[in-house]
Parts: sequence; C-alpha cells; structure tokens
Amino acid sequence: MEKNAEFTFLEDFTAELSAKKLVFPTSLGATMKIRKALSQPDISNDQVARIIGAEPVLSAKVLHLSNTASFNPSGRQVTDLRSATLLLGFAAVRNIAISVGMKQLAENKYKGGFSVQMDGLWRRSLRVAALAMVVARNKTRMSPDKAMLAGLLHDIGKFYILNRAHQYQDIFNSEAVLWNLIDDWNASIGAAILEDWEVPDEIRDAVVNFKHYQAAPQHKISLTDVLTTADFLDAVFVHNQPEQLDWSQVPASLQRLHIDADNLPALMLETKTELSIVLHAIQ
Repeated sequence: MEKNAEFTFLEDFTAELSAKKLVFPTSLGATMKIRKALSQPDISNDQVARIIGAEPVLSAKVLHLSNTASFNPSGRQVTDLRSATLLLGFAAVRNIAISVGMKQLAENKYKGGFSVQMDGLWRRSLRVAALAMVVARNKTRMSPDKAMLAGLLHDIGKFYILNRAHQYQDIFNSEAVLWNLIDDWNASIGAAILEDWEVPDEIRDAVVNFKHYQAAPQHKISLTDVLTTADFLDAVFVHNQPEQLDWSQVPASLQRLHIDADNLPALMLETKTELSIVLHAIQ
C-alpha cells in the first residue's frame, strides 16, 4: 500500500473512531440493536417476539433452532416466535442474533482474499464462543451465555477493519501490510465498537485485555480468564490433538480454571457438540 493511500485510509479510519461514526453493514448494526432491546430487564416475551419478527433472517433461524432435538426433544413443532423465544430463552436468542449478524457480515460481497479472511474470522469467532461457553459452564459460576457473547465478539475489531479495508481494497497490495494494520488497531477499534454498542464493561474488558492478560495469583477468576483460555484452546480444538499440548507453555488462566490433561478431552468433546448446535442453527 502506497504511503499516501495508507495515510488516506488511516485518516478516514481515525476520523470514524474519534467521531464514533462506526460504519458497519446494516445486518450487524440491526442485530446489535436487537440484542440491546432484548437486554431490557422488563421486556415481555410478546415484545421479544415482535422485535425478532422485524428481522426476517433472525426469525427464520430462531424458529429453526426451536425445532431442533437439542432444544425441543419432545418433537412438538414450534410455529410461532413467542413460543420459540419461551423455549430457547432470551440469552440464547441474543447470541443467535449476533451470530446471524456476523455471518451476514462475513458473507458480504467481498472479492478474493477478503472473502476467505472474513469467513475464517467468523468461523474462529464461533469456535472461541463455544469454547468460552463450555469453560464457563464447567469451570466457573459465571453465565455461560455471557462467556459465549465475549467469544463471539473477541475479534470484532478485526471484523470492522477488514470490512472497512474492503472499501479500499485497490490500495492494499499486500496481506502482510493489511494484517500489520489489523494487529495495530484491533484492540482500540474493538473497544470503541463495544462502547458504542453499550456492551457490559465485563465483556468489553475481556475483549480488550485477553491477549496480554496476566492476573495476580490471588485475583478472582474473571471473564477475561475464560476468554484467554478459549482463545488459546482454539488451536488445540482445530487440530484435535489435546494430548500434544505442552502444559509448560499454556497461559496461567488454564491453571487458574483447573484445566489439565485429564479433563481437557471432555471439554473439547462438549465444545464440539455446542459448536454443531450453533452452526446448525444459523446455516
């Protein structure tokens, strides 16, 4: 990328950041508004059904998931959104909304390498989300759905930068240049996005800090521990070789969460099940 072109991109990019005018595709912006609406403490199930009904893709996915064996073992067909949201629960619906929005973003009309990179980011986000959910459920008392949300959003800064770089793709002549830019800006843009979306501080802190997290030994186990662990274990999950993990090189968060060679295979198997449920729901 030529210096003048790089300067133009960065100038536009930083202006968006400082003005908080984040430019996301309508699909993801809409699903984040839905997530926010669904988080209202006094919202009724009828209101939830109306909100979901305003987004056709999300409506179809929610109804589809409510008729899967995992959530509906009775096999009694669910045909309306009110019944579907009662069956699934608000937390699951919120996470489905974000998963659907990110999938739509990843499937935007990108060219060449951008399409491959977006798809890779989306799939990794789903894996980390499933891992975070399973770790939280088995090793902590915190909400598994909150952990899943942190996993879904942990690379949101990369999604944003790739999406914006796509608008300037003629000036990016090297993937190395693009990924250097992403590495430099990922944390700050991610923090700005989550603040703009009014995502809870605990999730925002985990997303911003998990890459370089070093908690004191006596520190209370946090969502950041869970996300650090999920992010690290993703490579183990992809290669399906937990027995080859060098336990002398793992992040301290795994030890703090009491994850070891004996219980890791069971966590991986449970993650595979959770991931298949999510993928089946939003395909």
